[in-house]
Amino acid sequence: MKFDVLVVGAGLAGAAFAAALRGSRLKIGVVESRPPARPQGWDPRIYAISQANVAFLSQIGIWQHLDRSRMAPVYDMEIHGDSGGRLDFSAYDCGLRELAWILESSLMQHELWATIKRQHNVSLLCPAEPASLQQDASHATLSLKDGRQLEARLIVAADGRESWIRQAAGIQVRNTPYDEKGVVANFRCALPHRDTAFQWFRPDGVLAYLPLPDQQMSMVWSAPDALADELVALPPEALCARVAEAGGFRLGELELITPAAAFPLRLMRVNEVVRPRLALIGDAAHAIHPLSGHGINLGYQDARTLAAQLADLPDWRDPGDLSLLRAYARARAEETALLQYTTHGLNRLFKPANPLLAGLRNLGLNLTNQFPVLRNSLVRYAVSGHF
Repeated sequence: MKFDVLVVGAGLAGAAFAAALRGSRLKIGVVESRPPARPQGWDPRIYAISQANVAFLSQIGIWQHLDRSRMAPVYDMEIHGDSGGRLDFSAYDCGLRELAWILESSLMQHELWATIKRQHNVSLLCPAEPASLQQDASHATLSLKDGRQLEARLIVAADGRESWIRQAAGIQVRNTPYDEKGVVANFRCALPHRDTAFQWFRPDGVLAYLPLPDQQMSMVWSAPDALADELVALPPEALCARVAEAGGFRLGELELITPAAAFPLRLMRVNEVVRPRLALIGDAAHAIHPLSGHGINLGYQDARTLAAQLADLPDWRDPGDLSLLRAYARARAEETALLQYTTHGLNRLFKPANPLLAGLRNLGLNLTNQFPVLRNSLVRYAVSGHF
């Protein structure tokens, strides 16, 4: 089977990339091991989607079909330091409709999956798993475990942090473990959140409450490994009490609606985002600390940028040409590096228990809060990717 572009991995970034090419002349193959599953109740995987990516998902025909009853806007955000520091963000003050939207991963995944399944220029190969990768001057060949041979002028690796394609291509990664896990769970709240997100930089990690519909919220606690394991092992009532206390009972008593789960955290940087006939997007290309909530936003912008590079190619232009792929890599380098180093720096800044350092970092939060121009500029960059 021959394709112009072969996407390996139909997660959020990979499926969005394929959907963004629906109006192109390119013949696209998508390789995925299994179709997405919709959990009963609420998905523990909750994302904050920036305005820039609301626009992207709208452009590719996804956003307008999502179930609004399962989504919540963020109008305000409170960030609390570990020693009296505080920083407040307001959509209204920044001239924005909202700071972000909070919704389930599987809600987006199912709509993306349905879109690429009916897309005229996409062949969805599922279930399918890669077995070997070969590259030469004119094309790349991916052999599947079931014996099928797929030939493409460009392979796009969207197969996650442990990317098989990235490893098969020999692209080196630099991992910096945080010795932390992200603990996630969803709760029903006694008090209304009023579409406000909360974040606390605590001595035992970074705790975030993200608003969900119907007076519910999603919790993300980036905690040291030992504490994370302890939190996941707690019975529901004890977990609710622990999380409510850690948030200063800001939303009152809590009731667990989705069991706690944990995943290890690390900073991951790759030596190369592109090679001849190969490009990395999403978690295959980068991993950041979740305290900024920008992981999937980076992935969506990777998909948008690469798709824009390929969408209007003339027939004679090779989508796997290295000069074209390098333009994509350059376009994505600034935002990715900025968010990687900013989140890494914040994690390191708030980790030490040194009282002098605690005073300085909390002073920084309070000073930023006193300068609306600076504070609002930070918000605009976070939601749109530019000041």
